[in-house]
Amino acid sequence: MTSAVNTNELARLRQASFALRRRVNRIALGLSLAAMAFGLFWLAWLLWETLRLGLGGLSLQLFTQMTPPPNEAGGLANAIAGSALMVGLATAIGAPVGVMAGVYLAEYGGKSWLASAVRFVNDILLSAPSIVIGLFVYAVVVARFKSFSGWAGIMALALIVIPVVIRTTENMLSLVPAALREAAYALGAPKWQVIGRITLRAAASGVVTGVLLALARIAGETAPLLFTSLNNQFWSTDLSRPTASLTVTIFKFAMSPYENWQQLAWAAVLLITLAVLALNILARVLTRRK
Repeated sequence: MTSAVNTNELARLRQASFALRRRVNRIALGLSLAAMAFGLFWLAWLLWETLRLGLGGLSLQLFTQMTPPPNEAGGLANAIAGSALMVGLATAIGAPVGVMAGVYLAEYGGKSWLASAVRFVNDILLSAPSIVIGLFVYAVVVARFKSFSGWAGIMALALIVIPVVIRTTENMLSLVPAALREAAYALGAPKWQVIGRITLRAAASGVVTGVLLALARIAGETAPLLFTSLNNQFWSTDLSRPTASLTVTIFKFAMSPYENWQQLAWAAVLLITLAVLALNILARVLTRRK
């Protein structure tokens, strides 16, 4: 009799515990869905406003004419070319440095004091506000040569690219199984061949994804360029002079009282949004293939 009572009591406690867990699970699921809906609402609103206000400024002259004076027709050709030049060169400079530093940390550094110091400095750069990097380049380059320039902007953007690529490269190489390295060593391959033909090839999609994400990040940076490349209302590919960019043009035009400048600012916002979206989709595709 006592055994039957204990069994019934135990079953009742289990049912109560299961019901409690089910209620807690439903509450947690509801809060998670609400948080997701809250974030998606603002994202959808942001994208809708960007499309609504940016599509009206899209035209052929947007890509063929220079930034105009107030209340006159014009485009963003100089700003598009300047952004493409600076972002492309900054990525071309920063990505190889980041990949090589990431290879050192993952394959050679280990837990040495130098590797620990590099990781510490890289973490600081990774979390540093971009305006601080812009001020640093301003003090080192612009103030010394007494001139704003596209090269100074490239240097600032490259300093943003490097820590992102270092972290991604190290993490991706750390995920490569040690058995692959050991098999290559057993066949007599030197370490440089193991890194170049085995580990880097195995982590290639992850490394490329990191480079693309770093490129997407610097494509929308404004603060570093305000202190380095400044702006240029005319067409110029001379990077030793002030160079136009889409982000600085947005900063300048969006705060102006002129309707044509505001429309161009929204068109530039749409272009940058589409470019960053395309880069993120490409990064996802590469990761999925891997």
